[in-house]
Amino acid sequence: MSALRPPASAAAASPSPARSLHKGQQTRAAILDAALGLASHMGLEGLSIGALAELMQMSKSGVFAHFGSREELQISVIREYHARFEEEVFFPSIREPRGLPRLRSLFERWVRRVSVELDSGCIYISGAVEFDDRPGPVRDALALMVRTWHAALERAIQGAVEAGHLQSDVDAGQLLFEIHGLILALHHDARFLRNDGVLERARAGFERLIQASVAPAAAPPPPPRAARSRR
Repeated sequence: MSALRPPASAAAASPSPARSLHKGQQTRAAILDAALGLASHMGLEGLSIGALAELMQMSKSGVFAHFGSREELQISVIREYHARFEEEVFFPSIREPRGLPRLRSLFERWVRRVSVELDSGCIYISGAVEFDDRPGPVRDALALMVRTWHAALERAIQGAVEAGHLQSDVDAGQLLFEIHGLILALHHDARFLRNDGVLERARAGFERLIQASVAPAAAPPPPPRAARSRR
């Protein structure tokens, strides 16, 4: 038997490195999930190692070992939020046909996600308010994720132009700006003003933008209202 290999009894008694790593990953994922919940309700600035330790019933040093600093915790939460946003909004939409079907899916799934977040909050929106004038790694990470999402939307708009669904002279950047404005208005009027009917107003606004840019007799019809409204 090699002197570098522990006896069978010792090996059985000691957890393997792979098992320990897997457990560490599970713990980190659980902490991150709790942190995302806190940030959704309290903002990224509401996150702290101490609050998470209390919530997870762990020591501060135990939480600190997984992230190293409050700043790294905030950045990790931003990345996790973006990953979940992609899974819920982006990836299902890119399976739709290129052009208006894909663009409509991206917007509709975005609206649905905002509607779910009305009782908590959108980290993209709340984070922009918290960090708009605060340069640093957290702001950079947040801005990168938002720009990544905007770039995906702009590509979808351009794809609709290239598919002949939208007019060839459509300004993709301008249309993106106006679509994003609908989401900001939806979030503001639903979450802050508590107005009724804002989801349908956002959808109606999107269709108005599309109809103003649609190529004559080239675009497929919008999906039935029942299909758009289904969660």
